[in-house]
Amino acid sequence: MKKWDNAITLITGGGSGIGRALALAIAARGGQVAVADINLGAAQAVAADCGGGAVAVKLDVRDAKAFQKCVDAVIQQHGHLDFLFNNAGIGIAGEAHEIPAEAWQRIMDINIGGTLNGVAAVYPHMIKQSSGHIINTASLAGLGPAPLLTPYSMTKHAIVGLSHSLRIEAAAYGVRVSVLCPASVETPMLDAPPPADIKNMPWTPDVRRFLTKLAGPPYPAEKFAAEALRGVEKNAATIVAPVRARLVWYLGRLAPGLVEAASQSAVASERASRA
Repeated sequence: MKKWDNAITLITGGGSGIGRALALAIAARGGQVAVADINLGAAQAVAADCGGGAVAVKLDVRDAKAFQKCVDAVIQQHGHLDFLFNNAGIGIAGEAHEIPAEAWQRIMDINIGGTLNGVAAVYPHMIKQSSGHIINTASLAGLGPAPLLTPYSMTKHAIVGLSHSLRIEAAAYGVRVSVLCPASVETPMLDAPPPADIKNMPWTPDVRRFLTKLAGPPYPAEKFAAEALRGVEKNAATIVAPVRARLVWYLGRLAPGLVEAASQSAVASERASRA
């Protein structure tokens, strides 16, 4: 609890899902939260629920200048920034050969580019203050295969690689880096359609149903947020939750053939529903 008391935290994608749950959990522990989201109304609602001086910021994480301006404003107000949760992201699902190029580019711009913009904005400040913790949201799909979610899995593998490598560099400066790798979490992303302006998506699987077959039913966002904060308090490098997600992760490392076979079966079942 003391770790969060009066700590200054910026959360992207804070208007819903995991970001919202993190904001509420940190505020409940006495932290000061800046809730950033491309949907300002959603961010304002979460900030109001947090109370205690929480603020809302409209932010498109793809805009590096806007991200830097957001970070600079928080630091100017409080004098420092203790935690950045790089949480904003989208999902793209479907057969890889049917996903148009603009969809691949969109998910890279948001999931990878947005995370990089956050790191670039806060890391120099944290080096100067010789403290701080960057927490990047990846996924269990960043630790193993996620067929029919190949663009998403690609970006989350990139975030895992970024986080693990930066963690080693940053330690000498007193800066910590962790990566969150949940299995499916009960968030609006599970049921979200492809971005409205991306056309030529002939088929998308039922992501909720498919992920349930792969790794069990969605985990409540509030429970994941609590586990995530415990992992951050321990300075864990990779925070995988729930327990069944860790079992899938370990199984994938010990017996990758079994995971591949199970995934192929789930893909075949989902493809059968296409007709």
